[in-house]
Amino acid sequence: MIRLIMFMILLALPASADEEIVLGLSHDQVAITATFEGSNILVFGAVRRETPIPDKSELGVIVTIAGPDMPVDIWRKDRRAGIWINTDEVEVDAAPSFYAVATSAPMRDVLHHVEDLQYRITAPRKIRAIGGQVSDSVAFMNALIRIRTDEGLYQRLEGAVDLEQDTLFRTAITLPANLTEGIYEARIFLTRNGRVIDEYITEIPVQKVGLERWLYNLAHNQSLIYALMSLAIAVGAGWGASAVFGMIRR
Repeated sequence: MIRLIMFMILLALPASADEEIVLGLSHDQVAITATFEGSNILVFGAVRRETPIPDKSELGVIVTIAGPDMPVDIWRKDRRAGIWINTDEVEVDAAPSFYAVATSAPMRDVLHHVEDLQYRITAPRKIRAIGGQVSDSVAFMNALIRIRTDEGLYQRLEGAVDLEQDTLFRTAITLPANLTEGIYEARIFLTRNGRVIDEYITEIPVQKVGLERWLYNLAHNQSLIYALMSLAIAVGAGWGASAVFGMIRR
């Protein structure tokens, strides 16, 4: 079905001599509810072209999904006088709260270093300038990437993009339950011999809905009412528990 849809889209588009991306997403938005346990985003598309496929160059596809950028302070702990304390600090100006990179082949085969510098595709390049009075700031950035990779927030999925006949491609990226609300940016790159030949960018809103949204807005916009409501719930729960235990003792 996906192949048929992409084929019909290709026929409807105007002719062009360049290779270009035609993209589809399984979700155009992600809703965070009280029972949200994560989601899968299926990215599928095709390469539109009017010229024959080059024989001596290899096509690559790279798909990235990035969450909202946020500043991060990274501390290093050292043992001083028998206790562990924070010592050196590095301030990251902006790091994506979520970042996934999926490729159709090993990264070294589909992307040149110079192209990575220009388009900021890999996680180390996506994280912006670092400030701090330390000589090994790169180690701090690597630590941030390692921690968020362990939490499922950073993903490097080499070979996870299925590319068929240098025309159709698809991949699935898993969004974890601990997502940050905001606008997520999806970027898709076509490369030939490691050089970017086309880029497609779209956005995926991720937001709380239902009870989660109501409680979030209440806590941030009407904090006094939220506090009083929380106190009332706590008092009611305590009174209810006391009544139940009293009945059991009788």
